[in-house]
Order: sequence, then C-alpha cells, then structure tokens
Amino acid sequence: MANILSVENLTHNWGDIRLFNNLTFGLEEGDKAALIARNGTGKTTLLNILGGKFSADSGLVTWRKDIVTGYLSQNPEFEPEQTVLESLFHSENETAVVVRSYEKAVAENDDTAIQELLPKMEQLNAWDYEERAKQILSQLKIDIFNQPMGQLSGGQVKRVALARVLITNPDFLILDEPTNHLDLDMIEWLEDYLKRSRMTLLMVTHDRYFLDSVCNTIYELHDESLYQYKGNYTYYLEKRAERISQKNQEVERAKNLLRKEQDWMNRQPQARGTKAKYRIDAFYDLKKTAEQSTEEQNLEINIKSARLGKKVINLHHISKSFGDLTLIKDFSYKFARGEKVGIIGKNGSGKSTFLNILTGKLEPDSGEVEPGETLAFGYYRQEGLNLDNSKRVLDVITEIADHIQLGKDQSMSASQFLRYFLFPNEMHNVLVEKLSGGEKKRLYLMTVLMKNPNFLILDEPTNDLDILTLNILEDYLLQFDGCVMVVSHDRYFLDKVTDHLFVLEGNGRIKDFPGNYTDYHGQKKQEAKEQKNTSAPVKDPKKKKPARQQDKNKLTYKEKKELENLEQQIEELENRKKEKETQLNSGTLTGDELLQTSADLGQLMEELESCEMRWLELSEKEG
Repeated sequence: MANILSVENLTHNWGDIRLFNNLTFGLEEGDKAALIARNGTGKTTLLNILGGKFSADSGLVTWRKDIVTGYLSQNPEFEPEQTVLESLFHSENETAVVVRSYEKAVAENDDTAIQELLPKMEQLNAWDYEERAKQILSQLKIDIFNQPMGQLSGGQVKRVALARVLITNPDFLILDEPTNHLDLDMIEWLEDYLKRSRMTLLMVTHDRYFLDSVCNTIYELHDESLYQYKGNYTYYLEKRAERISQKNQEVERAKNLLRKEQDWMNRQPQARGTKAKYRIDAFYDLKKTAEQSTEEQNLEINIKSARLGKKVINLHHISKSFGDLTLIKDFSYKFARGEKVGIIGKNGSGKSTFLNILTGKLEPDSGEVEPGETLAFGYYRQEGLNLDNSKRVLDVITEIADHIQLGKDQSMSASQFLRYFLFPNEMHNVLVEKLSGGEKKRLYLMTVLMKNPNFLILDEPTNDLDILTLNILEDYLLQFDGCVMVVSHDRYFLDKVTDHLFVLEGNGRIKDFPGNYTDYHGQKKQEAKEQKNTSAPVKDPKKKKPARQQDKNKLTYKEKKELENLEQQIEELENRKKEKETQLNSGTLTGDELLQTSADLGQLMEELESCEMRWLELSEKEG
C-alpha cells in the first residue's frame, strides 16, 4: 500500500501545557484509523493540524500529491441564509468548486469554459453530485433541501456537514466525533458506508462498536506520545493492557536497581569526578524511569446517593402532543428501585419530551405523574449546563458546595473533588472557556453527581466524553443503588448499562422491551427477514416470465466463470483466515509478528467480505 500521509516530529503546546511532543507516524492508502485519548490531551488539536485549520509549533505534515481530503470538524460552520443544498454546493472542496464552475459556464453559454471543465467533471465523477448529495442527506434524515441553515438544530447542522464531506468521496477523510447527533439507524448506515468505502480514514469517536467494526488501526495519545496498535478496538484493549503491565514491570525493576546505584553515587561524593561518566549518566536515566507512575490515573466514582423509598415514580396514562404530532399516547409505568432503563427512538420521536415530563419540567396533556416522597433527580441534559465561560473551574464547583459528601460518611473539599475527576491543581484556576468540549462535559457531570441524586437521568451522556471516562461511568452506573434512565445512541453503553429498553416507535407508542440494544436489534433484523419472506410473491410455475426479463436475469458466460472463481477464492481466503487466527492464538509470536499477523488478518477479512458480497450478487442474479 502507498503512503498517503506522513507526520514527522510534530510538537504543539496549549499555553504552558504540552499536548504532544515529536509525534511521528504515517497512514497508508486504505487504512481506517481511530485516535483515542483522554479529553483535553489534544485529539481535536491534532486533527485540526492535519486538516490544515492551524499550524503546529514544530514538525512536518506531508500529504501525497493530488490527494483530496475531507474534514468533519466538531463544530462546523455555515452561512445561516444559505439553504441546505446551497451550503453543499458552496463548499470549497474541489468537486463542489468544479460543479459550480461548470453550472456557471452552462448558464452563460461559455463553450470554452465548458470544454475545459468537462475532463475535470469526468475525473471527479461529478455529474451526479446533486443526486448523491440528496441521497446522503436523506439517509441522515435531512429531507427539506431548501431550508435555510440558520433554521436547523445543532444536530441537523452536524449531519449536513457530514453529508458535505461524504458526497465528495475524498481519498482521505478526517472525522471528529461523527456519531454525535446521529440516531442508531444513521450510525449503522454510516458504519456500513465507511466499511465498504475504499477511502483512508482517521477519526475520533467514543462509539466502541463503531471502532470495532470499522477501524483496523488504533492510535492512543498518552503522555505527549502516540502509541500505534494494528487492529480494532478489542485488539487495542488487549495490547494496551500488556503495554501498561510491561511499563509497570520496567518501573519496578528500575526502582530496585536504583537503590543499589544510589548507594554507589552516595559513596565518596568528593571523588565523584573520578567515577565513570557513563555510569553517572545511566544513574540519572534510571532515576527518571523509576520516578514514572506505575498506575494510570483512573476516575473512580463512589458518590453517595440519597435514600430512595419503596415508591419511586409512577406514570398513569400520560399523553403528550404538539399540534398534530403525537409523541406519547396513554403510557403507564411504575418504576422500581435499582432498575436501569435505556430509551431509544429516531430523532424527533419524543425522547427529551418524555424525560421532561418525568422530571416535571413539562406537563402531560393528560394522565398523572406521581413521584415518591424521597425522589431526588440528577438530570444530565443533552444541551449541557449553562456554564459561565468567564468563571474559573473551581468556582463552578464551590458555588454548589464547598464539601461533597461521599459514601461511608466521607467527604471531599472542592479541590479534592476536582482532582478526583482528573482536573489537576494547575487547571483549578483555568477559565471554563479554555476547556475542551469533553472537559466541559466532565465538569458538568460533576455538578450533577455531587448533589447526591437517587434517580439519574442521562440524556446523551456519551457525546464528547472520552472512552476512558465512559468506562468508569459505566462501572459506576452498574453499582449505583438508585434508578438510572439513559438516552443514548452509543450501543456499547446501552448494552453494558441497561436492563431493558423503552422503544419510542412513533405515533405515541412506547414499547417496553425486555433486553439490551443488541437483543433488540437482533429481534428487529429477524422480524424484518420474516416479513420479507412472508411478503415475497409466490411464484406460479405455470406463468412464464417475458423473454427479455429472463435474459436480463441470466448470467453471462463471463459472470458464470467469475462465480466459479469466486467460490474457489472464498474457500482459499477462509483457509488463510483460519491459519492467521491459529497463529494469533498460538502464543509463539513476537510483538512485531503479532502486529503484522493482525494486520494481515484484517486485510484478509476485508477481501473475504468483498468476495462474499459479489458472490451473493451473482448468486441472486443466477437464481
């Protein structure tokens, strides 16, 4: 594979904090890589540098010549008066520029310009640009193409921005949190789209199923350095644990050896000038290694929750409509202590409305909401807390409480609580406006939990929180004594945290599904398959198809030979795949061999999937 991006000795600082130092890495054509790091450590900054938004303090970024790149930023901007379609055509990407120029030349009957632009239109496959744009917008649930951008919600703007980069079919695509503001159906569509695409990909996302399904390379940004893992997210977790264990062992060995070397350094200090210089240098290197932390700083949440009585909250025949749009119709439910519910449904199906009725922020049109006497909500809202950007991080916490109650009659000061949530002392006096999006969300989560709720409501908590923080939050929710209700498009999060689902099916219907998201998705696929088989027309053996239709569905000689070759090729690929899997599980490979074998396996699986899809296509045509 040809190299498409080279990064050499990239260094960048944010004020006095160094985000990364001398990063050197590259991506080859067809790589699908993800960047993982804690919030505030420089993920978006690195993407902005690669996307040309601003420059690094030092280092070199080199792209292969004639590469078309697409960049989805975390906060895309559009002209508010432009319509949805106009915003796509007024993009500065090469395809949009050529289409605009061609349409202008046609409108002005400029034959010379038309002749000059025709080869470029062919090269960029730009003839169906508008049709591709409409198809992708429809998949992302944007159907009103002449609506001004200024009238769209933040989530809709993000989806238009995603469509803008996808329709150009770039060689290299950079995506910063692409799954935010997408519902589950859209995420699965995007996942499938990127898996089948040949474009090279670098993205930041918290969606772990998405990472597992799409990516073949993981980069972890940690302690100003970049670590590469040639495999998907599951492989990364295994190898990351091995790396940390190995580092901890090295630190322990260095500490043991340091004691002996310290004795040697302390002996006859007046004669140190006669000591071997190489051994003195080695001593200081050893000391540096021994002083490294042997444990990663983890966020452990063990905050006290208020006592929850037997009666939690009961809903009696509640209904809610806005005009002709019915979101909730005659829904009743009695919550029990300790249950954990996920809420899923398409965007606009009423998820936030349901939560606002539950918490008393919104009255139902009919029915009754009956809360228990001891009920104390903690509501993490999708839009987030309205933090004052001019305030210091410490002030945000002390305005709520100077001391925070924990379990077992323990408490923490505001400063201790901030450190507990991975805000070191040097960040306590930082203004809120200087925080990253993820750090602001983590600060907001603190303000919700520190009030000791016994019924937690989390509306899209996974947006902007890093994966490492999400893992800890999931563990906390699993041992939380009170009730939990989660609205999320993160399938992994839903699977790990929830016991059952409220599915908002539309037209006011809410279905209580007894299982997690994977269970629900599997059942929906099975139902769709059965429905397809049931609705398929019964073939009449006496009725003959028209001759032209028979010819259309008949395989050509060339296609028959291709089908035969594919069957043999699939068998060979299956055998090679089994060999690679056996090698990976043998325990005899070195570190380098493991990386290479994992990469080979990923490529084999891609080839196998491509062959199987073509085989299915030809088989259906043959049948």
